[in-house]
Amino acid sequence: MERREEQPGAAGAGAAPALDFTVENVEKALHQLYYDPNIENKNLAQKWLMQAQVSPQAWHFSWQLLQPDKVPEIQYFGASALHIKISRYWSDIPTDQYESLKAQLFTQITRFASGSKIVLTRLCVALASLALSMMPDAWPCAVADMVRLFQAEDSPVDGQGRCLALLELLTVLPEEFQTSRLPQYRKGLVRTSLAVECGAVFPLLEQLLQQPSSPSCVRQKVLKCFSSWVQLEVPLQDCEALIQAAFAALQDSELFDSSVEAIVNAISQPDAQRYVNTLLKLIPLVLGLQEQLRQAVQNGDMETSHGICRIAVALGENHSRALLDQVEHWQSFLALVNMIMFCTGIPGHYPVNETTSSLTLTFWYTLQHTEALLYGFQSIAETIDVNYSDVVPGLIGLIPRISISNVQLADTVMFTIGALSEWLADHPVMINSVLPLVLHALGNPELSVSSVSTLKKICRECKYDLPPYAANIVAVSQDVLMKQIHKTSQCMWLMQALGFLLSALQVEEILKNLHSLISPYIQQLEKLAEEIPNPSNKLAIVHILGLLSNLFTTLDISHHEDDHEGPELRKLPVPQGPNPVVVVLQQVFQLIQKVLSKWLNDAQVVEAVCAIFEKSVKTLLDDFAPMVPQLCEMLGRMYSTIPQASALDLTRQLVHIFAHEPAHFPPIEALFLLVTSVTLTLFQQGPRDHPDIVDSFMQLLAQALKRKPDLFLCERLDVKAVFQCAVLALKFPEAPTVKASCGFFAIGGQASRSLMDCFADILFALNKHCFSLLSMWIKEALQPPGFPSARLSPEQKDTFSQQILRERVNKRRVKEMVKEFTLLCRGLHGTDYTADY
Repeated sequence: MERREEQPGAAGAGAAPALDFTVENVEKALHQLYYDPNIENKNLAQKWLMQAQVSPQAWHFSWQLLQPDKVPEIQYFGASALHIKISRYWSDIPTDQYESLKAQLFTQITRFASGSKIVLTRLCVALASLALSMMPDAWPCAVADMVRLFQAEDSPVDGQGRCLALLELLTVLPEEFQTSRLPQYRKGLVRTSLAVECGAVFPLLEQLLQQPSSPSCVRQKVLKCFSSWVQLEVPLQDCEALIQAAFAALQDSELFDSSVEAIVNAISQPDAQRYVNTLLKLIPLVLGLQEQLRQAVQNGDMETSHGICRIAVALGENHSRALLDQVEHWQSFLALVNMIMFCTGIPGHYPVNETTSSLTLTFWYTLQHTEALLYGFQSIAETIDVNYSDVVPGLIGLIPRISISNVQLADTVMFTIGALSEWLADHPVMINSVLPLVLHALGNPELSVSSVSTLKKICRECKYDLPPYAANIVAVSQDVLMKQIHKTSQCMWLMQALGFLLSALQVEEILKNLHSLISPYIQQLEKLAEEIPNPSNKLAIVHILGLLSNLFTTLDISHHEDDHEGPELRKLPVPQGPNPVVVVLQQVFQLIQKVLSKWLNDAQVVEAVCAIFEKSVKTLLDDFAPMVPQLCEMLGRMYSTIPQASALDLTRQLVHIFAHEPAHFPPIEALFLLVTSVTLTLFQQGPRDHPDIVDSFMQLLAQALKRKPDLFLCERLDVKAVFQCAVLALKFPEAPTVKASCGFFAIGGQASRSLMDCFADILFALNKHCFSLLSMWIKEALQPPGFPSARLSPEQKDTFSQQILRERVNKRRVKEMVKEFTLLCRGLHGTDYTADY
């Protein structure tokens, strides 16, 4: 078929244009586009040229159009065509041509370094597009390579020309990235690669900007290049030196505009607020511009005053919250606010002879909108004792009058009230001013986290002042819980808040509120217990059990004898009778057993059941006593049927709190013997598949040994088998399991004196048969500071290990060493107590 060889634009309006994309035809079309006075011909030429740019022939004619004898308009079209082919049709380029294409572009850029600037820029954009398509795999150090190649001394182009060409290339690279059509997954990879590559760019820019011999055109280009790179969200701390150099360049009138642009872009990047230390260093630099600002205003220099105002506002507008958070630097922030206020008050008529005041409006809006000020108070309340502040009562009085227009402000109001909860506890008369706001916010899903956490803080800190408000708080909380407004974690926090609240009421009031609060969930649980287990049922059951757990975690009506935590912690008994939590637990005990019977093989449900009792035991301590027998019986049945770690953890809590009490020892002992027997059977079958059970079992043994060593003296307990299991556990690869096993074997703790000989036997056997391993183990075991006792010096631990390792014959001597070491650990060496050993 013969092709028509019409000239571009020569055909009639309805004729098809020629598609012979030769160099000659392209040049004719370009001439027609630029110089033909006929608009229709211009339009036809433009359409034909657009087709030419995307045609396969563009790879051929583009390079020819770049020849030195062509005019800049033609060269520019050739460079643009290359960019289009690379950026849009990258997949058409064979991989074996990547390097050739790269080399050709470098050659052309070097040639145009002293030629037409518009052509140079398009060629740089083309190479930038190629680099982005090849990074990071095919061209891992693209930017570093560019810097190296343009710094080569053997180039025919002069040093300044090469430097400007390199700076142009580095400037367009981030800009091309921002507009590139890279797929999303590639964009992330390339962004990360560019962030690393800035390490090859910034030192060069610093050197060129600070070098006195650098011509003004080079420094101008450096500042534009820096502006381009910071828009890739480069960490602000990496820009510190360049920002300081840009501040210095503000004194040069030729560099002023470029410096302002670079500084504002660096300060305004969204990620900058993370680098508070760098932001704090920038405040003195901004404040240092005040004299230059005053001179500019005095001389009517609008450009300078406008630029300096842009910098001050960029810092204040973007980072008010981060800077207000730095309470100790409040004077610096106040000085910045005063500087911006000066900008607002610059005399003149906008926009005739004053263009600065309008820039500050956004800053004042941000600071006024109230959020930043509240955030400042919130930060102060969290870091400084505000009990004696004269300002806080006024703030509390103002909060209800704030017009809350958006979620962010409402959130900040909530968090500010929460931060002042301790102050409210000392000034209870002010609670009524803010509590209605918090209760109202509970109904808004968008304020879920802030409103619930604030109510929890108020209920914890002010519980003894809340009885007058209790009925209202419980009613609102019940309502939002039933409407399922909040996510699971916030529901749990809300239950903890109610636990704190109810703790301050009279027992009959607690029981009445508990009944109304829990009844709907108990009814739901009764219904779920009848249904066949399925994933949906499971979620509902775990949720309800979680709500009960979190309520009982904080519902504590007893009073501590002292504030010291520890194993000897005791509480005064409840004077009014049985603890309300125990009353509720006894009422729902059979229902919980029914749920367990259907879900015994599900670790999550078993864990949720155990959590109810474990948290109740931890909170109630001795008040939990009436529940001990039936709970021990239930735990025994659970663990015998399907052993699970959560049952062992609950057993450990019962041992910790009740094993020393004679009245409770029988059920505790029976449970301990049962779970030990079941676990020993598990060891015989192969414990490797149950590291969580082994871990919890070792912790139980250590607790029993520390709290009630008599548990190991029962004839029904196979002590040797227990010790053998513990030795096996030491070989587990899981660090927590090994740590728990070591805790069981620790001879420096509170273990019974009657067991010291057993420990001595173990050490003697290890020394005799595994000397090299023991010498390593004993050194590692005794290395942690404060282990096995804070009373021991490193020298005493070293002496003990040396004595043990030397004695491989005399078992009696090893027993004496262990006895002496135990006394040192307990601070009893040299006292009358030693006579009992």
